[in-house]
Amino acid sequence: MRKQQSSSSSPMAVTKFLSLSTLLFFFVFASKAASSPPTFKTTKLQNQDQEKEPFVGVNVGTDVSNLLSPSDLVSFLQLQQINHIRLYDADPDILKALSKTKIRVVISVPNNQLLAIGSSNTTAASWVGRNVVAYYPQTLITGIAVGDEVLTTVPSSAPLLLPAIQSLYSALVAANLHTHVKISTPHAASIILDPFPPSQAFFNQSLTQIVLPLLQFLSKTGSPLMMNLYPYYVFMQNKGVVPLDNALFKPLTPSKEMVDPNTLLHYTNVLDAMIDAAYFSMKNLNVTDVTVLVSESGWPSKGDSKEPYATIDNADTYNSNLIKHVLDRSGTPLHPEITSNVYIYELFNEDLRSPPVSEANWGLFYGNSSAVYLLHVSGSGSFLANDTTNQTYCIAMDGMDGKSLQAALDWACGPGRANCSEIQPGEDCYSPNNVKSHASYAFDSYYQKQGRAAGSCDFQGVATITTTDPSHGSCIFPGSKKVSNKTRQTVNSTHSSSGVDRLRFVAFGSSRISAISGMLSVFFVVIFYSLLFLPFVTPC
Repeated sequence: MRKQQSSSSSPMAVTKFLSLSTLLFFFVFASKAASSPPTFKTTKLQNQDQEKEPFVGVNVGTDVSNLLSPSDLVSFLQLQQINHIRLYDADPDILKALSKTKIRVVISVPNNQLLAIGSSNTTAASWVGRNVVAYYPQTLITGIAVGDEVLTTVPSSAPLLLPAIQSLYSALVAANLHTHVKISTPHAASIILDPFPPSQAFFNQSLTQIVLPLLQFLSKTGSPLMMNLYPYYVFMQNKGVVPLDNALFKPLTPSKEMVDPNTLLHYTNVLDAMIDAAYFSMKNLNVTDVTVLVSESGWPSKGDSKEPYATIDNADTYNSNLIKHVLDRSGTPLHPEITSNVYIYELFNEDLRSPPVSEANWGLFYGNSSAVYLLHVSGSGSFLANDTTNQTYCIAMDGMDGKSLQAALDWACGPGRANCSEIQPGEDCYSPNNVKSHASYAFDSYYQKQGRAAGSCDFQGVATITTTDPSHGSCIFPGSKKVSNKTRQTVNSTHSSSGVDRLRFVAFGSSRISAISGMLSVFFVVIFYSLLFLPFVTPC
């Protein structure tokens, strides 16, 4: 389910990721000569998805106060050059707004509709007619996600899952759309038991009678196995066992590596291991021609005291490295020739979600379309509009109380050493004389002085990054590129001389008026690690 609060979706519900017996297998060193990986039937795997470039899409949840209108949402997606999205329903207004765009969309059958669709071919046909045929091909519907984590969150509906999928497929066949619109269902990672090392992974045997015919259907129709995979939860359940850097795709020292003792395949990150665990699990059921599509993956940018690793920096690092990993066509150790497409969870922070705090903080953007943080990616083609100018600003967030803004303003102009001379009486940025306006100028001065570094536009949660130049009248903000001798002097005084200016950042801003920032060059070096300390840790 969109944010996994049960089964794999929360630390308390994730199935045991490492047992003591499996931990012992990690005493394998890189000095061992790697043997050839097992031979797999890969022709179909290659044909299914490799005719097209791998892509990164985004999940679009709607538990957002003041959500953009459908037309503004589509404009925002186009501005960010996001061409693949997944909806959790089949919202007719959004589907209409997507008409005649290049944005490809996966629509969903909510769990509460499974009973009706799985019990009636007529109902299934009506659903396809109403939500697919009515819009295709003007709206590029490419897939239907039937339910979400049904096997683990609503097991009572599990017997209806495959009948619902088959009925919908029959309706697509009748409409001659079955080759254009693929049908699958997203699963929680917890349907796979003992996923480390990947070669020993297998599907929960109590689910085999459902999983096997489902996989056979996916094989027959050329559809992917959808998996919601969250290294964040793996790390949280196995702190001290799984290094944070490995969960974040970050390089470790060459002397460390993780090795599958049965295949001698080396794993540099948790996500690849989770994907390969799915491939090995399918092989155990004699299914070797279905690709894995990661229907959800991400990292929260904020959490409560029990989730100290839910931070902006970690979310930035994970999603930035994830994007690069996919678009570099990295594949996995088992299937380097197959790169799984990934949908990031998620586009917006869903502030209407229930606690814990992290539930509302998985988005790349706030509901008003301003960025939660700046992704640091390079070589990502046109994804997220990385081909525009390096021009981002830090301003006060809407709706913040004056006391909090004043405290942040005082810090910026005091210990933060922002240049606040322009907001003094008689100066160009004194008007309008209110705390929000003055705070915005001070925040941007500090942000530019720090070289627009990640985390430098927060101020206890009252600031946000925008790509819209906040300059007005004769008031020119420090980051502005407007021609002004006075401005140039200010910019020169506020930019860091540490060399950060040589880097490029991606910024995400308002869909209505923004120009998007460029990309920070991050050269990701893949290295291996070995969990030599595992015997001293008691697995969860």
